[in-house]
Amino acid sequence: MTREPMTIQGEIRLKEELQDLKRHQRPRIIREIAEARAHGDLSENAEYHAAREEQSLTEARIALLEEKLSCAQVIDTTSLSLDAGGKIVFGTTVELMNLATDEEVTYQIVGEMEANIKNKLVSVTSPLARALIGREEGDVVTVQAPGGEVEYEILGVDYR
Repeated sequence: MTREPMTIQGEIRLKEELQDLKRHQRPRIIREIAEARAHGDLSENAEYHAAREEQSLTEARIALLEEKLSCAQVIDTTSLSLDAGGKIVFGTTVELMNLATDEEVTYQIVGEMEANIKNKLVSVTSPLARALIGREEGDVVTVQAPGGEVEYEILGVDYR
């Protein structure tokens, strides 16, 4: 079993999602299935089939979350500043400037299960994170993006 890195915040978010699925979503879906069954013939009952499909997806998500949480290696990112010596490591929040557009962005490097680009959380296995790991403030990195190479200057490194 491979241990996957995860931040404390990521573990909390995934545990909250798991509890919501088990305590609220699962019972709601069971009620919807019971209501749809009461309507009679199940062969042409769209509500029943939709509820069963939602149940299947929910149970699959529960199983995935339980598996990922059971093999997670939770890392306290606040203690990393002492060991990292200013270098970018897992859990680091990095402020970058795109040298072509002068656009500034901030990302935190997190585990695969907690990655969410909309929330500025990038997976440790992403091309961006792989280019940043081991670098430090002031360095310029080239990232192979789908649209071509992008150069970023590292403006700041934070271990919060």
